[in-house]
Amino acid sequence: MRKAGGQSALLDRRAFLRMAGAAWAAALTPQAAFALSRTNAVFASGYKTAGGSFGIAVLAEDGSVIERTPLPARSHGMAFSTATNHLVAFARRPGTFALVIDHSGKTQPITIAATENRHFFGHGCFSPDGTLLYASENDFDANRGVIGLYDARDNYRRIGEYQTYGIGTHDLSVSDDGTLLIAANGGIETHPDFGRTKLNLDHMEPSLALIDAKTGALVERHALPEKLRQLSTRHIDLDDKGRIWFACQYEGPRNDLPPLVGHFGKGEDLTFLSLPEDTTIGLANYVGAIAVNRREGLVGLTSPNGGRFVVLDAKTGGVLRDESVTDAAGIARAPHGFAVSSYDGDFAGRRDDVAWDQHITSLISRSA
Repeated sequence: MRKAGGQSALLDRRAFLRMAGAAWAAALTPQAAFALSRTNAVFASGYKTAGGSFGIAVLAEDGSVIERTPLPARSHGMAFSTATNHLVAFARRPGTFALVIDHSGKTQPITIAATENRHFFGHGCFSPDGTLLYASENDFDANRGVIGLYDARDNYRRIGEYQTYGIGTHDLSVSDDGTLLIAANGGIETHPDFGRTKLNLDHMEPSLALIDAKTGALVERHALPEKLRQLSTRHIDLDDKGRIWFACQYEGPRNDLPPLVGHFGKGEDLTFLSLPEDTTIGLANYVGAIAVNRREGLVGLTSPNGGRFVVLDAKTGGVLRDESVTDAAGIARAPHGFAVSSYDGDFAGRRDDVAWDQHITSLISRSA
Protein backbone atom coordinates (compact mmCIF):
# COMPACT_ATOMS: atom_id res chain seq x y z
CA MET A 1 0.00 0.00 0.00
CA ARG A 2 2.65 2.53 0.98
CA LYS A 3 6.40 2.09 0.64
CA ALA A 4 8.94 3.04 3.26
CA GLY A 5 11.94 3.10 5.74
CA GLY A 6 15.28 1.38 6.39
CA GLN A 7 17.18 0.90 9.63
CA SER A 8 20.62 -0.30 10.61
CA ALA A 9 19.31 -3.46 12.27
CA LEU A 10 17.98 -4.73 8.96
CA LEU A 11 20.08 -6.84 6.66
CA ASP A 12 20.89 -5.72 3.15
CA ARG A 13 19.63 -8.02 0.43
CA ARG A 14 23.01 -9.58 -0.36
CA ALA A 15 23.57 -10.43 3.29
CA PHE A 16 20.12 -11.99 3.45
CA LEU A 17 20.80 -14.10 0.39
CA ARG A 18 24.21 -15.18 1.73
CA MET A 19 22.56 -16.31 4.95
CA ALA A 20 19.65 -17.91 3.14
CA GLY A 21 22.02 -19.88 0.96
CA ALA A 22 21.34 -22.22 -1.91
CA ALA A 23 18.85 -24.44 -0.05
CA TRP A 24 16.30 -21.68 0.51
CA ALA A 25 16.85 -19.97 -2.84
CA ALA A 26 16.57 -23.26 -4.74
CA ALA A 27 13.17 -23.91 -3.21
CA LEU A 28 11.72 -20.70 -4.66
CA THR A 29 9.72 -20.71 -7.86
CA PRO A 30 11.30 -18.85 -10.81
CA GLN A 31 8.71 -16.10 -10.39
CA ALA A 32 9.51 -15.74 -6.67
CA ALA A 33 13.26 -15.77 -7.30
CA PHE A 34 12.81 -13.02 -9.88
CA ALA A 35 10.76 -10.91 -7.45
CA LEU A 36 13.44 -11.35 -4.78
CA SER A 37 16.21 -10.37 -7.18
CA ARG A 38 14.52 -7.04 -7.98
CA THR A 39 13.22 -5.91 -4.60
CA ASN A 40 14.87 -3.46 -2.22
CA ALA A 41 13.01 -4.78 0.82
CA VAL A 42 11.44 -8.01 2.02
CA PHE A 43 8.60 -8.30 4.52
CA ALA A 44 6.55 -10.99 6.26
CA SER A 45 2.89 -10.91 7.20
CA GLY A 46 0.18 -13.31 8.29
CA TYR A 47 -2.81 -13.85 6.04
CA LYS A 48 -6.17 -15.58 5.72
CA THR A 49 -7.33 -17.04 2.41
CA ALA A 50 -10.82 -16.74 1.01
CA GLY A 51 -11.29 -20.41 1.89
CA GLY A 52 -10.54 -19.76 5.55
CA SER A 53 -7.01 -21.19 5.82
CA PHE A 54 -4.09 -19.29 7.37
CA GLY A 55 -0.42 -18.79 6.66
CA ILE A 56 2.63 -16.54 6.66
CA ALA A 57 3.80 -14.86 3.46
CA VAL A 58 7.21 -13.42 2.60
CA LEU A 59 6.69 -10.46 0.27
CA ALA A 60 8.73 -8.16 -1.92
CA GLU A 61 8.49 -4.39 -1.64
CA ASP A 62 5.89 -4.23 -4.41
CA GLY A 63 3.65 -6.78 -2.70
CA SER A 64 4.73 -9.76 -4.80
CA VAL A 65 4.56 -12.96 -2.76
CA ILE A 66 7.93 -14.73 -2.62
CA GLU A 67 7.01 -17.60 -0.33
CA ARG A 68 4.00 -18.91 1.62
CA THR A 69 4.06 -21.13 4.71
CA PRO A 70 0.77 -22.62 5.96
CA LEU A 71 -0.25 -22.27 9.61
CA PRO A 72 -2.70 -24.36 11.63
CA ALA A 73 -4.62 -21.26 12.77
CA ARG A 74 -4.49 -17.48 12.69
CA SER A 75 -1.23 -15.77 13.59
CA HIS A 76 -0.71 -12.25 14.90
CA GLY A 77 2.75 -10.76 15.41
CA MET A 78 6.16 -12.03 14.33
CA ALA A 79 9.77 -11.91 15.48
CA PHE A 80 12.79 -11.97 13.17
CA SER A 81 16.46 -12.49 14.03
CA THR A 82 19.00 -10.87 11.71
CA ALA A 83 21.65 -13.01 13.41
CA THR A 84 20.13 -16.36 12.43
CA ASN A 85 17.52 -15.54 9.77
CA HIS A 86 14.83 -17.21 11.86
CA LEU A 87 11.28 -15.87 11.59
CA VAL A 88 8.72 -16.77 14.27
CA ALA A 89 4.97 -16.37 13.84
CA PHE A 90 2.95 -16.29 17.07
CA ALA A 91 -0.62 -17.50 17.36
CA ARG A 92 -3.31 -14.95 17.99
CA ARG A 93 -4.54 -14.82 21.58
CA PRO A 94 -5.42 -17.29 23.11
CA GLY A 95 -3.48 -19.52 20.71
CA THR A 96 -0.96 -22.06 21.91
CA PHE A 97 1.50 -22.38 19.01
CA ALA A 98 4.39 -20.46 17.48
CA LEU A 99 6.04 -21.52 14.23
CA VAL A 100 9.78 -21.01 13.61
CA ILE A 101 10.76 -20.69 9.94
CA ASP A 102 14.48 -20.97 9.14
CA HIS A 103 15.28 -18.93 6.04
CA SER A 104 18.81 -20.29 5.98
CA GLY A 105 17.30 -23.56 4.77
CA LYS A 106 19.29 -25.49 7.38
CA THR A 107 16.34 -26.79 9.41
CA GLN A 108 12.70 -27.62 8.88
CA PRO A 109 10.03 -25.44 10.51
CA ILE A 110 9.75 -25.93 14.28
CA THR A 111 6.44 -25.70 16.13
CA ILE A 112 6.63 -24.35 19.69
CA ALA A 113 3.74 -25.43 21.91
CA ALA A 114 2.77 -23.22 24.83
CA THR A 115 3.53 -24.80 28.17
CA GLU A 116 0.76 -25.92 30.52
CA ASN A 117 -1.47 -23.13 31.87
CA ARG A 118 -0.02 -20.61 29.43
CA HIS A 119 -1.03 -19.28 26.04
CA PHE A 120 0.66 -16.85 23.68
CA PHE A 121 -0.37 -13.21 23.50
CA GLY A 122 0.69 -12.96 19.84
CA HIS A 123 4.02 -11.15 20.13
CA GLY A 124 7.69 -11.74 20.90
CA CYS A 125 11.25 -10.76 20.03
CA PHE A 126 14.76 -12.17 19.76
CA SER A 127 17.84 -11.25 21.75
CA PRO A 128 20.21 -9.30 19.45
CA ASP A 129 22.48 -12.34 19.03
CA GLY A 130 19.52 -14.58 18.14
CA THR A 131 20.20 -17.11 20.91
CA LEU A 132 17.03 -16.40 22.92
CA LEU A 133 13.43 -15.97 21.87
CA TYR A 134 11.21 -13.99 24.23
CA ALA A 135 7.43 -14.52 23.98
CA SER A 136 4.62 -12.63 25.69
CA GLU A 137 2.38 -15.17 27.43
CA ASN A 138 -0.59 -15.34 29.76
CA ASP A 139 -0.40 -17.13 33.11
CA PHE A 140 -4.18 -17.14 33.01
CA ASP A 141 -4.95 -18.86 36.31
CA ALA A 142 -2.81 -16.33 38.18
CA ASN A 143 -3.95 -13.44 35.93
CA ARG A 144 -0.45 -12.17 35.20
CA GLY A 145 1.66 -11.62 32.13
CA VAL A 146 4.90 -13.53 31.71
CA ILE A 147 7.76 -13.63 29.21
CA GLY A 148 8.56 -17.13 28.06
CA LEU A 149 12.28 -17.76 27.47
CA TYR A 150 13.20 -20.13 24.62
CA ASP A 151 16.69 -21.35 23.74
CA ALA A 152 17.11 -20.97 19.96
CA ARG A 153 20.28 -23.08 20.11
CA ASP A 154 18.37 -26.04 21.57
CA ASN A 155 15.39 -26.46 19.25
CA TYR A 156 13.58 -23.60 21.02
CA ARG A 157 13.30 -25.44 24.32
CA ARG A 158 11.52 -23.39 26.96
CA ILE A 159 14.05 -22.66 29.69
CA GLY A 160 12.10 -20.39 32.00
CA GLU A 161 10.00 -17.28 32.28
CA TYR A 162 10.06 -13.75 33.67
CA GLN A 163 7.24 -11.66 35.10
CA THR A 164 6.05 -8.70 33.05
CA TYR A 165 4.82 -6.95 36.23
CA GLY A 166 1.40 -6.45 34.67
CA ILE A 167 -1.60 -8.17 33.11
CA GLY A 168 -2.80 -8.54 29.55
CA THR A 169 0.75 -8.36 28.22
CA HIS A 170 0.71 -7.79 24.48
CA ASP A 171 3.68 -6.46 22.52
CA LEU A 172 7.25 -7.15 23.59
CA SER A 173 10.56 -5.66 22.48
CA VAL A 174 14.22 -5.56 23.47
CA SER A 175 16.73 -2.71 23.62
CA ASP A 176 19.40 -2.60 20.91
CA ASP A 177 22.10 -3.66 23.37
CA GLY A 178 19.97 -6.55 24.61
CA THR A 179 19.98 -5.48 28.26
CA LEU A 180 16.34 -4.42 28.63
CA LEU A 181 13.05 -6.07 27.73
CA ILE A 182 10.08 -3.76 27.17
CA ALA A 183 6.59 -5.11 27.88
CA ALA A 184 3.35 -3.42 26.88
CA ASN A 185 0.94 -4.61 29.55
CA GLY A 186 -2.46 -3.86 28.06
CA GLY A 187 -4.12 -4.19 31.46
CA ILE A 188 -6.99 -6.40 30.25
CA GLU A 189 -7.79 -9.65 32.04
CA THR A 190 -8.64 -12.62 29.82
CA HIS A 191 -8.96 -16.37 30.31
CA PRO A 192 -9.13 -19.04 27.60
CA ASP A 193 -12.30 -20.45 29.20
CA PHE A 194 -13.98 -17.23 28.00
CA GLY A 195 -12.31 -17.02 24.58
CA ARG A 196 -11.37 -13.43 23.70
CA THR A 197 -13.81 -11.84 26.17
CA LYS A 198 -12.34 -8.91 28.13
CA LEU A 199 -13.15 -9.52 31.79
CA ASN A 200 -12.16 -6.34 33.62
CA LEU A 201 -12.99 -3.30 31.49
CA ASP A 202 -14.22 -1.46 34.58
CA HIS A 203 -10.91 -1.87 36.43
CA MET A 204 -8.14 -2.20 33.84
CA GLU A 205 -4.46 -1.94 34.81
CA PRO A 206 -2.45 -0.79 31.75
CA SER A 207 1.27 -0.23 32.15
CA LEU A 208 4.63 -0.30 30.42
CA ALA A 209 7.52 -2.13 32.05
CA LEU A 210 11.28 -2.21 31.59
CA ILE A 211 12.76 -5.54 32.68
CA ASP A 212 16.38 -6.65 33.11
CA ALA A 213 16.95 -9.14 30.29
CA LYS A 214 19.59 -11.06 32.24
CA THR A 215 17.76 -11.49 35.55
CA GLY A 216 14.09 -10.67 34.95
CA ALA A 217 14.18 -8.00 37.66
CA LEU A 218 11.91 -4.99 37.30
CA VAL A 219 13.81 -1.87 36.26
CA GLU A 220 10.88 0.53 35.83
CA ARG A 221 7.11 0.26 35.69
CA HIS A 222 4.97 3.05 34.29
CA ALA A 223 1.28 2.70 35.19
CA LEU A 224 -1.11 4.89 33.27
CA PRO A 225 -2.80 7.66 35.28
CA GLU A 226 -6.21 6.93 36.78
CA LYS A 227 -8.07 9.01 34.18
CA LEU A 228 -6.56 6.81 31.45
CA ARG A 229 -7.17 3.42 33.11
CA GLN A 230 -9.21 2.25 30.12
CA LEU A 231 -6.41 3.06 27.68
CA SER A 232 -4.81 -0.27 26.82
CA THR A 233 -1.08 -0.04 26.03
CA ARG A 234 -0.74 -2.46 23.12
CA HIS A 235 2.14 -1.97 20.68
CA ILE A 236 5.66 -0.56 20.86
CA ASP A 237 8.71 0.25 18.73
CA LEU A 238 12.05 1.93 19.42
CA ASP A 239 13.70 4.88 17.72
CA ASP A 240 17.41 5.44 17.12
CA LYS A 241 17.83 7.10 20.54
CA GLY A 242 16.39 4.10 22.37
CA ARG A 243 13.18 5.99 23.06
CA ILE A 244 10.15 3.71 23.25
CA TRP A 245 7.07 4.67 21.25
CA PHE A 246 3.78 3.14 22.33
CA ALA A 247 0.32 2.98 20.78
CA CYS A 248 -2.96 2.40 22.59
CA GLN A 249 -6.52 1.16 22.18
CA TYR A 250 -9.26 2.78 24.24
CA GLU A 251 -11.92 0.66 25.94
CA GLY A 252 -13.96 3.55 27.35
CA PRO A 253 -16.87 5.56 25.93
CA ARG A 254 -16.76 5.93 22.15
CA ASN A 255 -17.15 9.71 22.22
CA ASP A 256 -14.09 10.20 24.48
CA LEU A 257 -10.92 11.42 22.76
CA PRO A 258 -7.99 10.19 24.89
CA PRO A 259 -4.39 10.42 23.67
CA LEU A 260 -3.47 7.28 21.73
CA VAL A 261 0.29 7.61 21.18
CA GLY A 262 3.24 8.46 23.38
CA HIS A 263 6.87 7.77 24.18
CA PHE A 264 9.26 7.37 27.08
CA GLY A 265 12.82 6.34 27.85
CA LYS A 266 14.57 4.80 30.81
CA GLY A 267 14.34 7.25 33.70
CA GLU A 268 11.65 9.32 31.96
CA ASP A 269 7.95 9.77 32.58
CA LEU A 270 5.43 8.84 29.92
CA THR A 271 4.82 11.60 27.38
CA PHE A 272 1.53 11.51 25.46
CA LEU A 273 1.24 13.28 22.13
CA SER A 274 -1.51 15.85 21.62
CA LEU A 275 -2.51 15.03 18.07
CA PRO A 276 -4.88 17.30 16.14
CA GLU A 277 -8.50 16.54 16.97
CA ASP A 278 -9.35 15.44 13.44
CA THR A 279 -6.45 12.96 13.48
CA THR A 280 -7.52 11.58 16.86
CA ILE A 281 -11.11 11.26 15.65
CA GLY A 282 -9.85 9.53 12.49
CA LEU A 283 -7.98 6.93 14.53
CA ALA A 284 -11.29 5.97 16.16
CA ASN A 285 -9.73 5.30 19.60
CA TYR A 286 -7.77 2.37 18.17
CA VAL A 287 -4.19 2.23 16.91
CA GLY A 288 -3.72 -1.28 15.58
CA ALA A 289 -0.01 -1.09 14.79
CA ILE A 290 2.97 1.25 15.13
CA ALA A 291 6.37 1.33 13.42
CA VAL A 292 9.41 3.61 13.60
CA ASN A 293 11.52 4.45 10.56
CA ARG A 294 14.78 5.35 12.26
CA ARG A 295 16.66 6.52 9.20
CA GLU A 296 13.99 9.03 8.24
CA GLY A 297 12.90 9.97 11.78
CA LEU A 298 9.27 8.92 11.29
CA VAL A 299 6.62 7.15 13.33
CA GLY A 300 3.80 5.40 11.47
CA LEU A 301 0.37 4.39 12.76
CA THR A 302 -2.51 2.40 11.33
CA SER A 303 -6.10 2.12 12.51
CA PRO A 304 -8.42 -0.51 11.03
CA ASN A 305 -11.33 0.92 13.03
CA GLY A 306 -10.82 4.37 11.59
CA GLY A 307 -9.38 3.29 8.25
CA ARG A 308 -6.40 5.62 8.72
CA PHE A 309 -2.69 5.76 7.99
CA VAL A 310 -0.82 8.46 9.93
CA VAL A 311 2.85 9.49 9.82
CA LEU A 312 4.42 11.54 12.61
CA ASP A 313 7.69 13.42 12.90
CA ALA A 314 9.63 11.53 15.58
CA LYS A 315 11.34 14.72 16.81
CA THR A 316 8.34 17.02 17.08
CA GLY A 317 5.40 14.63 17.19
CA GLY A 318 3.79 16.63 14.41
CA VAL A 319 1.52 15.00 11.85
CA LEU A 320 3.20 14.77 8.45
CA ARG A 321 0.62 12.59 6.76
CA ASP A 322 -2.96 11.61 7.57
CA GLU A 323 -4.93 9.72 4.99
CA SER A 324 -7.75 7.26 4.57
CA VAL A 325 -6.82 3.61 4.00
CA THR A 326 -9.78 1.26 4.05
CA ASP A 327 -9.29 -1.62 6.50
CA ALA A 328 -5.73 -0.49 7.30
CA ALA A 329 -3.87 -3.36 8.96
CA GLY A 330 -0.09 -3.75 9.28
CA ILE A 331 2.74 -1.24 9.04
CA ALA A 332 6.52 -1.63 8.88
CA ARG A 333 9.51 0.55 8.05
CA ALA A 334 10.60 0.31 4.43
CA PRO A 335 13.23 1.94 2.16
CA HIS A 336 11.20 5.17 1.94
CA GLY A 337 8.61 5.70 4.65
CA PHE A 338 6.42 2.72 5.47
CA ALA A 339 4.85 -0.37 3.98
CA VAL A 340 1.15 -0.61 4.82
CA SER A 341 -1.26 -3.48 4.30
CA SER A 342 -5.01 -3.90 4.59
CA TYR A 343 -7.48 -6.55 5.64
CA ASP A 344 -8.98 -6.42 2.15
CA GLY A 345 -5.82 -7.73 0.47
CA ASP A 346 -3.86 -4.60 -0.42
CA PHE A 347 -0.08 -4.58 0.13
CA ALA A 348 2.06 -1.83 -1.44
CA GLY A 349 -0.70 -1.11 -3.94
CA ARG A 350 -0.93 -4.72 -5.11
CA ARG A 351 -4.20 -6.54 -4.51
CA ASP A 352 -4.16 -10.20 -3.48
CA ASP A 353 -6.94 -12.68 -2.77
CA VAL A 354 -6.10 -12.86 0.93
CA ALA A 355 -6.81 -10.78 4.02
CA TRP A 356 -3.50 -9.53 5.40
CA ASP A 357 -3.28 -9.67 9.17
CA GLN A 358 -2.62 -6.86 11.62
CA HIS A 359 1.19 -6.83 11.57
CA ILE A 360 4.08 -6.68 9.10
CA THR A 361 7.69 -7.50 9.95
CA SER A 362 10.65 -6.07 8.02
CA LEU A 363 13.17 -8.74 7.05
CA ILE A 364 15.64 -6.94 4.78
CA SER A 365 16.15 -3.51 3.26
CA ARG A 366 18.75 -2.32 0.77
CA SER A 367 18.83 1.07 2.49
CA ALA A 368 19.92 -0.42 5.82
